[in-house]
Amino acid sequence: MTTGTDITAAAPAGLAPPPETEDPARPAGAPTAGAPALPAPPADAPAPATAGTAAADTEPVAAKVPVRSPGRGLFAAVGRGLGAAVLRSAAILALLALWETAPRLGLVDATFLPPVSEVATAWWELLGDGQLAEHTGASLVRSFGGFGIAVVVAVPLGLLIGWYRPVAALLGPLLEVFRNTAALALLPVFVLLLGIGETSKVSIVVYACVWPILLNTISAVGNADPTLVKLARSMDLSTPRLFQKVILPSSVPAIFTGIRLAGAVSILVLVAAEMIGAKAGLGYLINASQFNFAIPQMYAGIVTISAIGLAFNQLLVTIERRLSLWRVPA
Repeated sequence: MTTGTDITAAAPAGLAPPPETEDPARPAGAPTAGAPALPAPPADAPAPATAGTAAADTEPVAAKVPVRSPGRGLFAAVGRGLGAAVLRSAAILALLALWETAPRLGLVDATFLPPVSEVATAWWELLGDGQLAEHTGASLVRSFGGFGIAVVVAVPLGLLIGWYRPVAALLGPLLEVFRNTAALALLPVFVLLLGIGETSKVSIVVYACVWPILLNTISAVGNADPTLVKLARSMDLSTPRLFQKVILPSSVPAIFTGIRLAGAVSILVLVAAEMIGAKAGLGYLINASQFNFAIPQMYAGIVTISAIGLAFNQLLVTIERRLSLWRVPA
């Protein structure tokens, strides 16, 4: 009887030896007898990838990131803008709806408060025959002329009074007397001294606009940061450079608050002045329409004044933002 080794040795030439059987006593993955031992992989080596994972790993990274459509972002931005516009104009739309429905439902007398649609028709007729442009142009020239003179006079004077204490002590009592006197109370005085022409109207606008600008400028200079002022003085800055680098930038918000108040005052005071003695202007248009019982035309003039005031205030806000780019948003 021959052993397994003898059978393998005695196998005929050209025949392969039989396959080696699995030894149940040998651990799985252990090298077979006579085979060279392979080095064990390190503990932190990654597991070998199968065919499926290899294909997934070779997939481009850009394909896994969802691509956002440019049109979707544009539509979202437009939607947000429309939502904000509707929110801001909701109160105005509600007022216009109430104005239109209240006279038609008999809640108010339509003779004295016509619907807004009739006012819009009268406004369009005034625009078409040129009366609205004529009166608006006359009012804007007077209002903006007086407003500009007030800004040129009040801002430097406010800086001077706010910075130099002797000047403030000299002019302080005089300012307290005149700032508590209403501009319309002095309108007859201006008319008596300057006549009923353009000079008196522009002068009353200048007087009314000076006080908000002057008082806010004085307050802005007085409330300048003392630490910044001391730091600028320690750097041997001259007074003009100190105003340019420290005082004016920190005073811009308060000064423009006074300028915006003066812009509203310039239109209101001018309308009152035009109602007393003028042959052109929005105040004259409102007063003449009331005497002629042309109520829709009267309201058309009032709406025009409101629109001018709103546009003027928005212009001043835009200028203030351009001059205050250094400020850190809250």
